Amino acid sequence: MCVKQVLTALGLSVLAVFLVLLASAGFSTTSSALGIQDGINAAHGTNQPTELFGGSGVITSIISILLFVVGALSVIMLIIGGLRYAISGGSATAVTAAKNTVLYAIVGLIIAFLAYAAINFVLTTLAPGSGGPGYTDV
Repeated sequence: MCVKQVLTALGLSVLAVFLVLLASAGFSTTSSALGIQDGINAAHGTNQPTELFGGSGVITSIISILLFVVGALSVIMLIIGGLRYAISGGSATAVTAAKNTVLYAIVGLIIAFLAYAAINFVLTTLAPGSGGPGYTDV
């Protein structure tokens, strides 16, 4: 993979993270009388989580599941890349393809952790009740 493709992939990843952060910031700083948590409380069914944020919140659960899936896929791709490298038989194209598989798996894992850190920062900073700089008691 050439440098241009790596930079394009990284650029698209950064853009996706920015859009998620922008959407999160837009939803959490609305000036309406009702907050996001009020909407969740109004729409939840019986025996369903009522908290949007926090340790047992819906968003926290979704983010944890997605991070686990990305981590598992990255480990699987690392193993596949290692196997491809081991059975390449010295072929230059097979070795390059195997190295690229390992590289992409590592880059994907790093991007996933950075996205998790960014989302966690936004949720703790802007979430109601967090006490962070963007805290408003709506």
